[in-house]
Amino acid sequence: MSQQPATGVVMSLVSAPQLKTQVTHGPSGATLPTEAPKDNGGTGGSFSPTDLVATALASCVVTTMHLVAGKEGITLGEVRATVEKRMTPPPRKIGELVISILMPAGLVPEQRTMLEKIAHECPVARSLHPDVKVTASFGYPD
Repeated sequence: MSQQPATGVVMSLVSAPQLKTQVTHGPSGATLPTEAPKDNGGTGGSFSPTDLVATALASCVVTTMHLVAGKEGITLGEVRATVEKRMTPPPRKIGELVISILMPAGLVPEQRTMLEKIAHECPVARSLHPDVKVTASFGYPD
Protein backbone atom coordinates (compact mmCIF):
# COMPACT_ATOMS: atom_id res chain seq x y z
CA MET A 1 0.00 0.00 0.00
CA SER A 2 1.49 3.36 -1.02
CA GLN A 3 1.23 6.39 1.18
CA GLN A 4 -0.53 9.51 -0.02
CA PRO A 5 1.76 12.55 -0.28
CA ALA A 6 1.25 15.22 2.33
CA THR A 7 -1.02 17.99 1.09
CA GLY A 8 -0.77 20.42 3.96
CA VAL A 9 1.85 22.69 5.41
CA VAL A 10 2.53 22.29 9.11
CA MET A 11 3.26 25.26 11.32
CA SER A 12 4.03 24.95 15.04
CA LEU A 13 3.56 27.39 17.87
CA VAL A 14 5.00 27.82 21.36
CA SER A 15 3.44 30.21 23.83
CA ALA A 16 5.51 32.66 25.84
CA PRO A 17 4.77 34.96 28.78
CA GLN A 18 2.89 38.23 28.30
CA LEU A 19 0.43 36.90 25.68
CA LYS A 20 3.16 36.18 23.14
CA THR A 21 3.80 33.23 20.84
CA GLN A 22 6.53 32.10 18.48
CA VAL A 23 5.24 30.53 15.27
CA THR A 24 7.51 28.32 13.15
CA HIS A 25 6.91 27.51 9.48
CA GLY A 26 7.58 23.77 9.21
CA PRO A 27 9.07 23.54 5.72
CA SER A 28 11.47 26.48 6.05
CA GLY A 29 12.00 26.89 9.77
CA ALA A 30 11.23 30.62 9.48
CA THR A 31 9.83 32.07 12.70
CA LEU A 32 7.39 34.84 13.45
CA PRO A 33 6.54 36.32 16.85
CA THR A 34 2.95 37.27 17.69
CA GLU A 35 1.26 38.81 20.66
CA ALA A 36 -2.10 40.05 21.79
CA PRO A 37 -2.93 43.55 20.52
CA LYS A 38 -2.49 46.54 22.79
CA ASP A 39 -6.24 46.97 23.24
CA ASN A 40 -6.47 43.38 24.46
CA GLY A 41 -3.62 43.24 26.97
CA GLY A 42 -0.56 42.99 24.71
CA THR A 43 2.16 45.58 24.19
CA GLY A 44 1.56 46.07 20.45
CA GLY A 45 5.16 45.01 19.85
CA SER A 46 4.38 42.49 17.12
CA PHE A 47 1.69 41.15 14.84
CA SER A 48 -1.46 39.97 16.58
CA PRO A 49 -3.23 36.88 15.25
CA THR A 50 -5.86 39.04 13.56
CA ASP A 51 -3.12 41.27 12.12
CA LEU A 52 -1.79 38.13 10.44
CA VAL A 53 -5.18 37.53 8.82
CA ALA A 54 -5.12 41.05 7.35
CA THR A 55 -1.50 40.64 6.27
CA ALA A 56 -2.29 37.26 4.72
CA LEU A 57 -5.02 38.86 2.62
CA ALA A 58 -2.73 41.62 1.31
CA SER A 59 0.10 39.18 0.61
CA CYS A 60 -2.24 36.72 -1.12
CA VAL A 61 -3.82 39.43 -3.30
CA VAL A 62 -0.44 40.69 -4.53
CA THR A 63 1.06 37.20 -4.95
CA THR A 64 -1.97 35.93 -6.86
CA MET A 65 -1.93 38.94 -9.19
CA HIS A 66 1.75 38.28 -9.92
CA LEU A 67 1.08 34.57 -10.55
CA VAL A 68 -1.70 35.30 -13.04
CA ALA A 69 0.23 38.14 -14.68
CA GLY A 70 3.14 35.78 -15.28
CA LYS A 71 0.88 33.14 -16.81
CA GLU A 72 -0.68 35.80 -19.06
CA GLY A 73 2.69 37.20 -20.15
CA ILE A 74 2.14 40.51 -18.36
CA THR A 75 5.16 42.21 -16.83
CA LEU A 76 3.55 43.44 -13.63
CA GLY A 77 6.42 45.17 -11.86
CA GLU A 78 6.25 46.36 -8.27
CA VAL A 79 2.88 46.32 -6.53
CA ARG A 80 2.45 47.93 -3.12
CA ALA A 81 -0.41 47.44 -0.68
CA THR A 82 -1.62 48.60 2.69
CA VAL A 83 -4.31 46.86 4.68
CA GLU A 84 -6.30 48.14 7.63
CA LYS A 85 -7.96 45.70 9.99
CA ARG A 86 -11.14 46.98 11.63
CA MET A 87 -12.41 45.01 14.61
CA THR A 88 -16.03 44.84 15.77
CA PRO A 89 -17.17 45.72 19.27
CA PRO A 90 -17.48 42.72 21.60
CA PRO A 91 -17.57 39.97 20.74
CA ARG A 92 -14.27 40.84 19.07
CA LYS A 93 -13.80 39.69 15.50
CA ILE A 94 -12.55 41.15 12.26
CA GLY A 95 -15.37 43.23 10.85
CA GLU A 96 -13.66 44.75 7.82
CA LEU A 97 -10.37 44.59 5.95
CA VAL A 98 -9.64 47.68 3.88
CA ILE A 99 -6.93 47.05 1.31
CA SER A 100 -5.40 49.73 -0.88
CA ILE A 101 -3.28 48.50 -3.77
CA LEU A 102 -0.91 50.73 -5.74
CA MET A 103 -0.40 49.17 -9.13
CA PRO A 104 2.52 49.87 -11.49
CA ALA A 105 2.24 52.05 -14.57
CA GLY A 106 1.70 50.72 -18.06
CA LEU A 107 -1.25 48.36 -17.60
CA VAL A 108 -3.94 48.62 -20.27
CA PRO A 109 -7.62 48.69 -19.18
CA GLU A 110 -8.18 44.99 -19.95
CA GLN A 111 -5.19 43.99 -17.82
CA ARG A 112 -6.35 46.22 -14.98
CA THR A 113 -9.83 44.67 -15.04
CA MET A 114 -8.46 41.13 -15.07
CA LEU A 115 -5.97 41.75 -12.25
CA GLU A 116 -8.55 43.50 -10.07
CA LYS A 117 -10.93 40.55 -10.54
CA ILE A 118 -8.14 38.13 -9.61
CA ALA A 119 -7.38 40.16 -6.47
CA HIS A 120 -10.90 39.55 -5.18
CA GLU A 121 -10.58 35.81 -5.84
CA CYS A 122 -7.29 35.00 -4.11
CA PRO A 123 -7.35 31.95 -1.81
CA VAL A 124 -7.31 34.00 1.40
CA ALA A 125 -10.19 36.21 0.21
CA ARG A 126 -12.18 33.09 -0.65
CA SER A 127 -11.39 31.60 2.78
CA LEU A 128 -12.70 34.54 4.81
CA HIS A 129 -16.12 34.28 6.42
CA PRO A 130 -18.78 36.16 4.42
CA ASP A 131 -19.38 38.43 7.43
CA VAL A 132 -15.89 39.92 6.99
CA LYS A 133 -16.28 42.89 4.69
CA VAL A 134 -13.37 43.31 2.28
CA THR A 135 -13.03 46.75 0.72
CA ALA A 136 -10.38 47.01 -1.99
CA SER A 137 -9.21 50.03 -3.94
CA PHE A 138 -6.66 50.18 -6.75
CA GLY A 139 -4.48 53.13 -7.64
CA TYR A 140 -2.63 53.59 -10.93
CA PRO A 141 0.09 56.20 -11.48
CA ASP A 142 -0.87 56.77 -15.13
